Amino acid sequence: MATQELTTYQQGFGGFEKSAAGNRLAWLRSMRRDAFARFAEVGIPTTRMEDWRFTNLSSLAQTPFCLARNGRGSIAARAIDQFKITGAACQLVFVNGHYAPELSNPGKMPDGVEISNLATEIESQPSALESWLGRYLDTKRDPFSALNTAFLEDGAFIHIEKGVVLEAPIHLLFVSTAESGPTMTHPRNLIVAEAESQASFIEDYISLPSSAGAEGRLFCNTATELVAGDNAVISHYMIERENTDAFNVSTLRIEQGRNANVASHSVLLGGGIVRNNVHPVLNGEGGDCLINGLFAGTGRQHLDNYMLVEHAKPHCGSRQFYNGILGGHAHGVFHGRIIVHKDAQKTDAKQTNRNLLLSDGAQIDTKPQLEIYADDVKCTHGATIGQIEENALFYLRSRGIEESAARQLLLLAFASECLDRMAEGPARTHVEGLIHDHLTHLIRASANGKASEAVG
Repeated sequence: MATQELTTYQQGFGGFEKSAAGNRLAWLRSMRRDAFARFAEVGIPTTRMEDWRFTNLSSLAQTPFCLARNGRGSIAARAIDQFKITGAACQLVFVNGHYAPELSNPGKMPDGVEISNLATEIESQPSALESWLGRYLDTKRDPFSALNTAFLEDGAFIHIEKGVVLEAPIHLLFVSTAESGPTMTHPRNLIVAEAESQASFIEDYISLPSSAGAEGRLFCNTATELVAGDNAVISHYMIERENTDAFNVSTLRIEQGRNANVASHSVLLGGGIVRNNVHPVLNGEGGDCLINGLFAGTGRQHLDNYMLVEHAKPHCGSRQFYNGILGGHAHGVFHGRIIVHKDAQKTDAKQTNRNLLLSDGAQIDTKPQLEIYADDVKCTHGATIGQIEENALFYLRSRGIEESAARQLLLLAFASECLDRMAEGPARTHVEGLIHDHLTHLIRASANGKASEAVG
């Protein structure tokens, strides 16, 4: 790592460590220091690293980010109203990585459900956290997970006891606001769903202008450890819709017990450079995992999806379905990797990536990958890249439908493949509205781009 780049992070870490929640806890202090040492050793990934070969992070590496340590009171409650989800059980709001109770609505949870923020839990019951926090995230393999762990302090803490069924989703809203210069945040979430529990979680990432009018660049590096106990049924939604000049790196690490059923749904609509990591480990026999996603970009957005699915025990199934829609000069990446370990006999794994390019300048790199060390498995993968079907467009237009409306209908049908894999309820309804609005914008942007090219 370049000396100048490292100095920026070292200075930030030195000040953070002295004042961070739990700085007197030996186990937490050691975890943070070990993670920072690992990050300092590896640094910001480059395209020479295989897992990052399609994503150039030089602009991020060259930006001198400072850690956000305040800003919770800079947003009015009315600015958050538009991001509420109808039917959610509660909404916890985090501004620049810190819990904002004045903007949150904890709701009334049933017995057996504990919802709090991590900084509070670190101070009030650190011994309970020690057995879970940091146990699953792979800081050795991923430098951004190491960076997040080094600056670990606040985020959501959710604990659902055995057998508890939560009907409505829990909404976690993460707001980034510009400060006086380039600002970085490292939200850390810990979700523990014990055996036979059922719940849904929505992580929603947005960015807002500062009330003071600051215009610094934003870098949100978030990580979530999700533990699904035996026979648990869990749905997790990741929604990224920050401003298009923001950097966003998110990592979801899932640990699945015996017969646990987990669905991960990712919807990437915003951000300038976005990296979405999903890493489930099926560590109990009979587990099932669905990894479902949609990424849609235009302009010069870069949307990178990295899926690492580990089958560690026998009789488990995993399904990956990711659809991409790209216009303008947007660049999409899908890297799906399935590892079937030696003991994971009777594995059934499927991986599919489908992409639509709406312009000549749009680009997609797709890399399905299988590593199989067991001999009794069923694994398939495939990828397609195409454009809107002209015959279908002609058919709709011949029925009197305007071209832009016809294109939108076809894109919505393509996106609906992702929606159809979501369970009915408030989360799906919310995501459907976001996708509809975004595709309307994308079609208009694509049409304006073509018009500009024709004039030129």
